Amino acid sequence: METNVDYGHRSVLLDECIEALRIDPEGIYVDGTLGRAGHSSEIVRRLRGKGRLIALDRDETALTAARERLAEHMDRVTLVHSSFSRLGAVLDELGISGVDGMLFDLGVSSPQLDDASRGFSYKQDAPLDMRMDASAPLTARQLVNTASYEELRHILYDYGEERFAPQIARAICNARETKPIETTLELADLIRGAMPAKALREKQHPAKRSFQAIRIAVNDELGELPPMLDAAEAHLKSGGRLAVITFHSLEDRIVKQKLKEFATGCICPPEFPVCVCGRTPRMKPVTRKPILPGEAELAENPRARSAKLRVAEKC
Repeated sequence: METNVDYGHRSVLLDECIEALRIDPEGIYVDGTLGRAGHSSEIVRRLRGKGRLIALDRDETALTAARERLAEHMDRVTLVHSSFSRLGAVLDELGISGVDGMLFDLGVSSPQLDDASRGFSYKQDAPLDMRMDASAPLTARQLVNTASYEELRHILYDYGEERFAPQIARAICNARETKPIETTLELADLIRGAMPAKALREKQHPAKRSFQAIRIAVNDELGELPPMLDAAEAHLKSGGRLAVITFHSLEDRIVKQKLKEFATGCICPPEFPVCVCGRTPRMKPVTRKPILPGEAELAENPRARSAKLRVAEKC
């Protein structure tokens, strides 16, 4: 299968991630969002002896491309077709109880965005799809044509932070009464037509927020995060590092809150003379604030602009 992967593309916050993981050459590491295998290739080439990398992706295309990119290291790589919400089950099935480091680069990968046929782009025409896992049942076409007005409004406003969500949801509902909405440009044109002229003069493409919202809903991106973070904490060895890159405020808020929860000790009321809950911190933050891309990286890769890297260590 032809993969058309640009191996020259540099993964977001690559150096910062590798530094954060403090890789032990004989350690076990997880890349829960394999993508183009940019992070994975940098991890695995540092491994020796018993060192092992477990790489997950819900997109079969990514796994196929990774077999080629990681070919010389495949003796110490295990590729798994799975969403990262099944992280705990995957590690249990592989008989791995303790991991030295885990990395998750959230959101849609560049190959998915760049392949117009996947239906993620509002700039190129294709069937409405947006599935990260092509075997998943729900497509963007189904969601757009069957969700109620209230469901659409909620998705657009909550997941895309789209202030014109009511108008766009109404336009979608009105249009599909005549015929189903089938393609990406058809949907993008509908969105543009529902927005006031003032909004159309903004620098950002008028369909950007809505497409993000629909993609998040189709792939349950926010619902996937809590089980992944819980499993990561449970399977990390003491001293093991968790690194998570987010790209929008919704997912970053979930990650931030979970890491804060893991770092919280006693929750007894302050008037209690001694602790009776017995709770102790399970992780500690490595950096007080998220790590952001530098100017050089932003010049090379504008898509990294909204990236934030949060790092925590297992106690």
